[in-house]
Amino acid sequence: MNLTNPNSDNYVIKSTNMKNIILGFFVAISIFSCQSKNSKFNLYLSVNQQDSLLVNVVTYLYTLAPNATTITRFQPQFREFYTKNSTKFTLENLQKSPDGWNYFFVIRPVGGGEFKRGVLGKFKLKENSMMPTEFEEIANTPHLKEEIVKERGEYLFRELLKNGNLNAQIPMKQYIEWPDEHLAYDKKIHEWKVVKPY
Repeated sequence: MNLTNPNSDNYVIKSTNMKNIILGFFVAISIFSCQSKNSKFNLYLSVNQQDSLLVNVVTYLYTLAPNATTITRFQPQFREFYTKNSTKFTLENLQKSPDGWNYFFVIRPVGGGEFKRGVLGKFKLKENSMMPTEFEEIANTPHLKEEIVKERGEYLFRELLKNGNLNAQIPMKQYIEWPDEHLAYDKKIHEWKVVKPY
């Protein structure tokens, strides 16, 4: 039986099988590449951990649950409110630095319209949990269409990782709305406060 003869049936079968193997290989690489781009922090957090962490981050970022205060918002009776509303948020980037800080970029809703806002910040994690400590919002983007928030947020996130702050970008009002001369982040109550009236 001659397997090297291009006119042989076995040659055609082997050739087709090889093409399928090569095609499958490239499809697998393509799928892996897309997953890596869409989940930039899956190397150190499972999907369940990501979901739990997002709810905890949303508890800091979102409006207070009915009857909750800045002190009580993490109590179990308010968890359902934040879990339900976490579906409106996207954890775009999360990167852990050697000094224990976790830097994040989240896209959040604003009102009920088509616009979104990017939030960049940092926190540490309580040992053996997904509960952030020393949580701080570093910057908020203006209200923008989601694709623009992603693009500008990715740039800001890279700068945040590189420098540990966004001091050089704060004057860029097309990229950062807060902080500014009027609003500053209060790390004690985890909210933006007016420091100079408009």
